[in-house]
Amino acid sequence: MIEFTLRAGLVGGYNVDRWVALFQSGFTGVYRPVLVALGNSVALAIGTVIIVMLLLVPTMLLVHIRFPYLRRVLEFICILPITIPAIVLVVGLAPIYTVVARMLGSGVWTLAFAYGITVLPFAYRAIQSNLDGVDVRTLTEAARTLGAGWGSVLVRVLVPNLRRGILAGAFIAVAVVLGEFTIASLLNRVNLQTALVVVSKVDPYTAVILSLLALAFASMLLLIIGRLGAPRNQTLRRRTTVKGPA
Repeated sequence: MIEFTLRAGLVGGYNVDRWVALFQSGFTGVYRPVLVALGNSVALAIGTVIIVMLLLVPTMLLVHIRFPYLRRVLEFICILPITIPAIVLVVGLAPIYTVVARMLGSGVWTLAFAYGITVLPFAYRAIQSNLDGVDVRTLTEAARTLGAGWGSVLVRVLVPNLRRGILAGAFIAVAVVLGEFTIASLLNRVNLQTALVVVSKVDPYTAVILSLLALAFASMLLLIIGRLGAPRNQTLRRRTTVKGPA
């Protein structure tokens, strides 16, 4: 992709003229909508993660602690979206989004509801794998015995122990949302991928440059999320190793 963007066309050879032109005036001219689309995708990623985690984590904990016989039902519901093609999901969501647009408007943020369904299987698996390795019932009973309310148990006891699974689910959700095209295109919303397709019809070289920049941005964002998920004791151990003994 980098080599393609450096080609000088029919003249032959390589140059960086397209990169220079894009950074000098492109982002303030015809390609400015790409920045808007990138902001939309980042906002959608954040909104999707918030919606999924606020709904999924308490539900999974409730089923695990109080209603274990419903685990298979919950697993089936959460895994189901991965078996349905995106185009079929859009056909089912289109009438719903007609009502949503009438009640809440047709802003791009409404895609977070559809994306929440799309990333549900990945987030569920990430959290469930962490949940299976934690004795949630014992932790809950111990906290309740010491007088903690359900809110404190959830926020101060259970969520910290599921931190790695939650961040892994958020990691996957962000990656899926930043790369999603079908649902946004068919529901006439503008996100990063739909904007890149529009640019590719005008200038394929610039579209590839923007794709590379988007890839670098997504990689950086995911590295930051992964860094936040590193265990604190591991980070402390690394710092101690670097300093060494006195």
